[in-house]
Amino acid sequence: MVKSQFSISLHIMALLALYPEEWLSSTIIAGSLNINPVLVRKEITVLKSGDLIESKEGKNGGVRLLKNANKISLSDIFRLVKGEGNVLSFSSNEPNPACRVGKKINKNLATIMDNIDNSIVNELKKYTLEEFKNQF
Repeated sequence: MVKSQFSISLHIMALLALYPEEWLSSTIIAGSLNINPVLVRKEITVLKSGDLIESKEGKNGGVRLLKNANKISLSDIFRLVKGEGNVLSFSSNEPNPACRVGKKINKNLATIMDNIDNSIVNELKKYTLEEFKNQF
């Protein structure tokens, strides 16, 4: 899920960075993404919760960046989209605690999963939204 949410959110943020003075509607954004505006609104809610964008209702409403694109790293967007937990997840069933592997698997996997998340965040910290939008 994070895979598509991140790309959708980054697409939204790149559009907003390209047009910082304009209020873009979810319909306009959805047109660029070629998806349903409902999916755009879901991601907008997440981005608003992290104080990256603001919204205005009404005929001339929409969303726009709350911060300068130079002040937003791609890791800021990723962290919001990812939410709690890790990108990778544990099996939904409980491992057998009597098994040599089963009793320690989740503890050992947790360390690896944390390292993976940290690697992603550290890589995305290298890029600002401004740098990303300048590619378009």
